[in-house]
Amino acid sequence: MTNNDFPHQLKIKMDEYAHLCYRITKNFPKEELYGVTSQLRRSSLSVILNYLEGFARKKQMVKLNFWEISYGSLKESMYLLHFALVEKYYTDNDYKKSIKLADEIGAMLWKSMESIRKC
Repeated sequence: MTNNDFPHQLKIKMDEYAHLCYRITKNFPKEELYGVTSQLRRSSLSVILNYLEGFARKKQMVKLNFWEISYGSLKESMYLLHFALVEKYYTDNDYKKSIKLADEIGAMLWKSMESIRKC
């Protein structure tokens, strides 16, 4: 396995996404600390954590279950990014960057899930 393989590249993107979401939330209003801020941080981190836990499983259907949870967390975080943009908590440029990365992750994760479903 090389550092250029598909799973490794997906993990790199997921890690970048989690860190990007954390950076974005640093300037959210203080009253959102236990609301949108914590929800976005939790859901963006859940994307990579569930992927990694699934990746470590031997049974394909167990792996698929964790990856589906990861995908759901990705969609949740994408909505929270949209919500925060509408509320003007951060810039349009950061939104475009985060959604582009999320779309790439979503496509790669979906491809991974489909490869298991076809077995």
